[in-house]
Amino acid sequence: MAICKPPGFSLSSPIMRLFICLLLPLSVLLASCGNTPEKRIEHNPELFKKLTTNEQKLVRTGRIARGMSKPAVFLAMGNPDHKTSGIQHGKSFERWHYNTMVPVYSYDLAPYYGYGYGCGRYGRRGHYHGLSFQPTVHYVPRHGASVEFIKDEVTGWSNVSR
Repeated sequence: MAICKPPGFSLSSPIMRLFICLLLPLSVLLASCGNTPEKRIEHNPELFKKLTTNEQKLVRTGRIARGMSKPAVFLAMGNPDHKTSGIQHGKSFERWHYNTMVPVYSYDLAPYYGYGYGCGRYGRRGHYHGLSFQPTVHYVPRHGASVEFIKDEVTGWSNVSR
């Protein structure tokens, strides 16, 4: 009687080595792509040097305060997803809007096919296939925050809490 074992992976197997060789560079690349205040400061050192000491402290922590300049808000929060402008109380204003990505969970019908799980007839590994409901996650943009400027200075902001 043949003993059937599911295929195992060891660090020395060619599949595992290929997986590690592909995964490590990808993880380093994704880690370096973050849009953080530190990255924006690193890419705009002259802009950061022009800020006041108080603005620099706030920018480093990703926070904003009344009276901050547009360059300081850019360094703290990044580029807005869209901008609006108008007139309020006889003064023109500009509002920067920031989106956040929200997960939406659903189940979709998906085919599957495989080889190697369980034992087939006479100790051979069997094939399997069929349809099943697979969980999926999609991310959709939602309004996250707004910053309002009058005469290029922050006069107010709002965050959406969830």
